[in-house]
Amino acid sequence: MGFCKLYGERSTRRYRGCLDCENRVAEPSTQTVDGDEGLGALVKRQSRIRLAAAALHMNDEPPYAWIVVWGTFFSLAVIFGVSYSFAALFESFVAEFAAHRADVALVFGLSGLIYFVLGAGAGVLADRFGPRVVCCAGMLCIAGGLFATSLAQSMAAVYLSYGVGIGVGIALVYTPSIACVQPWFTRRRGLAAGIASAGIGAGTLVVPLLAASAIDGVQWRIALRLLALGVVVIGLGAAMLLRRAPAARRPSSGEVPGSSLRQALRSRSFWWLYLSAVTAAPTMFVPFAHASAAARDLGISDSLAVGLVGLIGIGSLVGRFAIGALADRVGRGKTLVLMQFSMGASYLLWYGAGSYAALALFALWFGLSYGGIVSLLPALCMDLFGARAVASIIGTLYTGAALGNLLGPVAAGAVFDRVGSYGPVIWACIGLSALATLASARLIGPQLVAKVPN
Repeated sequence: MGFCKLYGERSTRRYRGCLDCENRVAEPSTQTVDGDEGLGALVKRQSRIRLAAAALHMNDEPPYAWIVVWGTFFSLAVIFGVSYSFAALFESFVAEFAAHRADVALVFGLSGLIYFVLGAGAGVLADRFGPRVVCCAGMLCIAGGLFATSLAQSMAAVYLSYGVGIGVGIALVYTPSIACVQPWFTRRRGLAAGIASAGIGAGTLVVPLLAASAIDGVQWRIALRLLALGVVVIGLGAAMLLRRAPAARRPSSGEVPGSSLRQALRSRSFWWLYLSAVTAAPTMFVPFAHASAAARDLGISDSLAVGLVGLIGIGSLVGRFAIGALADRVGRGKTLVLMQFSMGASYLLWYGAGSYAALALFALWFGLSYGGIVSLLPALCMDLFGARAVASIIGTLYTGAALGNLLGPVAAGAVFDRVGSYGPVIWACIGLSALATLASARLIGPQLVAKVPN
């Protein structure tokens, strides 16, 4: 049995500090003490241990850790800003290539399938070569995919350049960048993960609106070339800031603390987390491809319709900042359950929406829940499995969202083309969210203690 310098407790309880920071030391003498004087001495000694450990933890998050956080923030803002600009391009593709909604939605689904499936491989590359090299390569792929799409003369070319090219690029950036943040932090991991992943919300808010304005002003092909230039300037600059954390570097003797990918795959906790990702994925991605189209069906202008994606981004920003910090205190497992339930419940508002105001409220509520979920998953992986193969584990977890990202928007488009309504899609997503909530609830238990004292 060990003794944790941070918490001053016997290690029969599995505290996060014991796993992340290697605070476990030989247990101090526990001989019986008689009288108030002996008991007082023992209490004072444990207090000194806690104070010393607190001082140690004040320095375990070096200043460069926050540079990595903001580098990840801007990297994610760029890649998902590009990805969700698809909402602004949707009608341009329909008109240019005389395509059905399901055919155009397949572009978004294909891109998501690729970046989620290849995320595991990107994580392995980042664990081996470091996040900077892998993420820079991904930014170049995204810029190339955008430029190639601007030259496309058919939907097949769009599938290849936007769906495959941008999908590969996002895969090379997403998992390595978000996994890069986790090992830099211990006590404030939820907050750091929330800030970093808030880049997704910021990009979702800003970039689609810029893309829509550019399309209105200079048509969609030139708009894509401007996006490609922005990726090269901002995306590459942000990726250059990423660096492997000291805790994730292999020591001269021994292994980095934590589970290997193979060990994680033998864990029940991983598979419950994976099931929650699989069942939540369609609910998470349908609004990005179809909420704007649903608004247009109500006679809402294109600019306001695309603005719904921006409102999802605003809700997501709030969710990532607020929910990440909250989860550090009340527990990430419990918070994940709450957010899964909330995301499904938000669809009830979409189902009854008959005006732009109702759709806008749905977008904000959905974005809050979606942002909270996305900020929690990487931190949960680090809590459960440590730094040893965190990028590989997160990448493997994200493969669970691949089919939902592909089939959700495509199936939603096919259902609409057949029945002229998103009603069946909405109820199916509510049911899947209920399953995701139940799967997430299995993570609440003695195997995970995410609540950390101040």
